[in-house]
Amino acid sequence: MRICVFGLGEAGSLFAGDLARAGAEVVGFDPADVVTPPRVNRIVHPALAVRNADLIMSLTAESDARLAMLQAIEAIRPDTLYADLSTSSPQVKLELEAVANRKGVGFADVALLARVPGHGLATPSLASGPGAHQYAEIVNRLGGYVEPLTAATGVAAGRKLLRSVMMKGFAAVVLEAAQAGAAADDLTWLWRNLSNEIARADEDWLRRLVLGSRSHAERRRDEMQSAGDMLRALGVEPTMTTATTASLERLLTDENHVPELPDNQPVA
Repeated sequence: MRICVFGLGEAGSLFAGDLARAGAEVVGFDPADVVTPPRVNRIVHPALAVRNADLIMSLTAESDARLAMLQAIEAIRPDTLYADLSTSSPQVKLELEAVANRKGVGFADVALLARVPGHGLATPSLASGPGAHQYAEIVNRLGGYVEPLTAATGVAAGRKLLRSVMMKGFAAVVLEAAQAGAAADDLTWLWRNLSNEIARADEDWLRRLVLGSRSHAERRRDEMQSAGDMLRALGVEPTMTTATTASLERLLTDENHVPELPDNQPVA
């Protein structure tokens, strides 16, 4: 199994190293001055790196995803599978699939759902598109943890971005709260209180947060306005707090702002 890895940054180097240790022949390409993982053959040009590859895994930034494919597409064998693992929009994934299709190359849209450090190749991920099951079969055999979806290209990418709205937004909210806690000289109490609250979180906790916003929108809006005033007095820009206030304000006039939530049953 010859695997080409585009991008040898943090994620790509961990994937490439794990693949090599699992017995794959791994070649890598990265124009940046990054360290080449052990047992990985670094190639100086993407068109040379993809020659005779059975699988190409692109772990680039979204801004480089198109260029990575376009630089190499003419040298890729038609029976090769191209898997794009960049955090790109569904539209970008569909554009990449169209380029692959014109060359007769298989395509898989892959979305990583956890931090790669600490997981490496076994990072939980979703794969969609025509090559999803083939990609999962190859990578899982080498120690990966891929859930293939019987769904079109872009579905995996879309699910990751839907998740990112909460995960990255949550990180931004915690950061703003921590900045305010530090400015108020009360960060230790705040951090411990939030840590304990999150440790108790479950599906019912999440449901109560959402539905409580609908039933208590006016009171919560007023509370967040006060929080915003306090942050400004502390010298902290209340970016996330202001957005929360606006969301609660919208709840007062738009009953459809909170969708009907699903039940507790697992979803595919």
